[in-house]
Amino acid sequence: MRRRVSSNRGGTIGRTMPRYALLILPAFNRVYGESAARLTLAELAFFGRRALESEVSDLGESVIGGLPYVTFETAAPLGAGDVALLSNLSSVYALYGIEGELLRPLTVSPLDRLSSDLITIQKYAGKTNEHFTKLLLNVTVLASERRLDERLSVFDPLCGRGTTLNQALMYGYDAYGADVDTKDFEAYTGFLKTWLKNKRFKHTAEIVPVRRERALVGRRLNVSFSRSKEEFKSGDTQCVSVVNADTLRSREFFKPRSFDVVVTDAPYGVQHGSRGGGGGLSRSPLELIRKAAPVWAELLRPGGALGISWNTYGGTRDELAGILAKAGLDVVDLPDFEHWVDQAIVRDIMVARKP
Repeated sequence: MRRRVSSNRGGTIGRTMPRYALLILPAFNRVYGESAARLTLAELAFFGRRALESEVSDLGESVIGGLPYVTFETAAPLGAGDVALLSNLSSVYALYGIEGELLRPLTVSPLDRLSSDLITIQKYAGKTNEHFTKLLLNVTVLASERRLDERLSVFDPLCGRGTTLNQALMYGYDAYGADVDTKDFEAYTGFLKTWLKNKRFKHTAEIVPVRRERALVGRRLNVSFSRSKEEFKSGDTQCVSVVNADTLRSREFFKPRSFDVVVTDAPYGVQHGSRGGGGGLSRSPLELIRKAAPVWAELLRPGGALGISWNTYGGTRDELAGILAKAGLDVVDLPDFEHWVDQAIVRDIMVARKP
């Protein structure tokens, strides 16, 4: 079985083009697993547009030996750089060259610097699927003027218990976050400190009060770590900084133009993120984003990108695009990443770049 997404372009008749197959990583979440191949097609298309040296074409879904694959062709054999980039696709388990009826494995080399339990060990209600978190981060970075393999600063302004922060750390980035929920802040603080201790990484970690005009405005977790004492001594460290405060006050904790990308999974219409002017927590994701987008945009460096996933039942694509444009950002043309999560949630992605 194979579903073709795009056909070969002109000028290829009469010659054989290299063909490849990406084995889809099984997803713990059954619903997300059903969308994984289609989302990988869209992610691969965006990689091809923004990062790969080789031109990809004839993308399609296939079943080979009873397992789901995404297949594609290139104008020339994949080079080592492209193989390394494709190693980071969010739902890819293995990459093969197709040779007749046989699959030849290619050596993948993902960016991951840390063990995968940093992402998978936390289990709690409402946790964003880690494959999707990786997809959102990938697409946002590729939409910016940065490269996936650079040392980047990533900010999640609604970071919850840190799934996006942990994925950023996996890539070797520095991770920054904000969240108003004290329980989430304490849960992430406890998890990260325990994880670093169990891995015996050289690190420092502290929680400090943040005051403005003698008034307490929040708490801040500051972490610096390395995988070895040698790296730590040489200054090769990664940083984590998370504030327990309203995302609308992010400018009180971080300087303008601090981050290469801002990446967040917006809440799906439940309590979240900001208390606003009326006291209780807001229940409208678009209302929150409308207030917060100018703050988040100010924290982006020129050429950086803001990536948001949101529930389309809580606001249309045009409404969200208008909010980001009003904040001075240029909405990026993306493939179709919309997918069903449950009866109340259809999730999609929007990315906008700062000029």
